[in-house]
Amino acid sequence: MIKRTLIIAEAGVNHNGDLGLARQLIDAAAEAGADLVKFQTFNASRQVTRVAKKADYQTQTTDGNESQHDMLQRLELTEAMHRELIAHCETRNIGFFSTGFDIESIDLLRGLGQDHFKIPSGEITNLPYLRHIGQLGKNTILSTGMATLGDIEAAIDVLEQAGTSRPSITVLHCTTEYPTPMAEVNLRAMQSIQAAFGVAVGYSDHTQGIEVATAAVAMGATVIEKHFTLDRTLPGPDHQASLEPAELKAMVAAIRNIEAALGDGIKRLTQSEARNKPVARKSLVTSQAIKAGEVFNAQNITAKRPGTGISPMRWDDVIGRMAPRDFVADELVEL
Repeated sequence: MIKRTLIIAEAGVNHNGDLGLARQLIDAAAEAGADLVKFQTFNASRQVTRVAKKADYQTQTTDGNESQHDMLQRLELTEAMHRELIAHCETRNIGFFSTGFDIESIDLLRGLGQDHFKIPSGEITNLPYLRHIGQLGKNTILSTGMATLGDIEAAIDVLEQAGTSRPSITVLHCTTEYPTPMAEVNLRAMQSIQAAFGVAVGYSDHTQGIEVATAAVAMGATVIEKHFTLDRTLPGPDHQASLEPAELKAMVAAIRNIEAALGDGIKRLTQSEARNKPVARKSLVTSQAIKAGEVFNAQNITAKRPGTGISPMRWDDVIGRMAPRDFVADELVEL
C-alpha cells in the first residue's frame, strides 16, 4: 500500500483580510488536490505589542511605516469568517485547517470542530500555550523553525506531560526565512529529528519552487506544508514566497508520483519488466555450426539475446557437455 503524504496548502494570511479572496484560495487548493487548506487564527493585540517590529521580509513586502500589530490586525479572521470558510471547504471537499497563535484562538478552533492542531515555530518556546494544546490530547503538528534539538525536546516533553502521546505528534523541520535560501534548508535535519525523538516527521517548506518539498517526501516526510497564493504580485507579507496555483498543482502531482515510486522496498520483477525480460536478457547460443556429439566450448558458444534459452549464468554447466544434435550458428543451445 502506498503511504500517503498529508499535503497542507498554506493559505496563511494570503487572503489579505478579504473573504472572497480566501474562498478563491480554498478553490485553488481543492483544484490542486491538496488534503487540507490552512489559514491562521489570531488576534493581533494578543499576538504582538504595538511597538513590535516586522521581520525584514515583512518590511520589504508591506508598508514599511506600518507596525507588525497593524499589519496583523488587517489580516485577522473573525469567527463568522471562519464559519464561512469551513462551509466553503465542505462544498469543495477539502479539509479546513488553521493554526491558532494563542490560547483563545485554539479554543475558538476547538469550538468550530477542529480536532488536530498546529504549533507554529514562533510558539515552540511558549510554555502555557504548549500545555494548553498538550492537554487536548489531539493529533498535533509541531513546526521547528529557529529551533535547536533541545528546543524540540523541551516542547515534546511539555506536550507529553500535558497529555498528548508521542505517536500523536508530528514534527516539521523548517527554516523561518521567506524565501529560505537553499543553503539553509538542511533537509537532513528532518531525519535527525526523527532519529532523536522517534516521531513522525515532515517539512514546512519556505523555499521557492517545488523540488525541496518533493525531495522531503523521498526522505521520509509524512506531512508537507507549503504556502500558496493566487498571485505572487499581490500586496502582503507572504505572497512573494508562495506558490501560485499551477505550481501548487504541480507540487501535489510530483509528491503523489514520488509516493508511488517509493514502493514497498522489496526488490522483485515487475509486471512491465516481465514483458521486457526475454528481450533484454541473454541466452547461450552457438557462435558457429556444431555437430552432434561435439563438445561445447568457449569457441563455439557465446551469450546473445533473446533471453528465452539457457541463462549464461549456467556457462560452467554447459562447457564440456556434448551437443545432443546438430546446431547452426546463432541457435539457442539445448542440452
